[in-house]
Amino acid sequence: MEHLRETRPTVSRGRTAARLLLGAVLLLAGTGHLTVAREEFLAQVPPRLPVDGDTVVVVSGVVELALGGALVALPRHRVVVGWVVAAFFVAIFPGNVSQYLTRTDAFGLDTDTARAVRLLGQPVLVAWTLWSTAAWRDRRWWRG
Repeated sequence: MEHLRETRPTVSRGRTAARLLLGAVLLLAGTGHLTVAREEFLAQVPPRLPVDGDTVVVVSGVVELALGGALVALPRHRVVVGWVVAAFFVAIFPGNVSQYLTRTDAFGLDTDTARAVRLLGQPVLVAWTLWSTAAWRDRRWWRG
């Protein structure tokens, strides 16, 4: 148990601001899933998925609302929330790949180049999550 710290690791203001901003982005996206951007998000659901696309959009929207809320409201649990949010971004990546492969237009992504660039954004979201929550840095502390 040498790796345990007596005190909780501190997080910089920059990381905290980035975590709160990411939480706001997820809250906005989750709201969009359930309201004005529902059709746009439906375009990212792989057509061969054996589940109704609208159900996927609604469930993923609810999950995004929960994760965004957790990022904002649960700073003491930032490490575990960070890992869960990062895993969520990895889990939804196939939808972005599907949008690219099926050449489906949504969110202004109306060219192969735009859709390919969007694919590069997903690893950025994972990195943003792990950095802003200090999940990677504090993984040993959290394991306890």
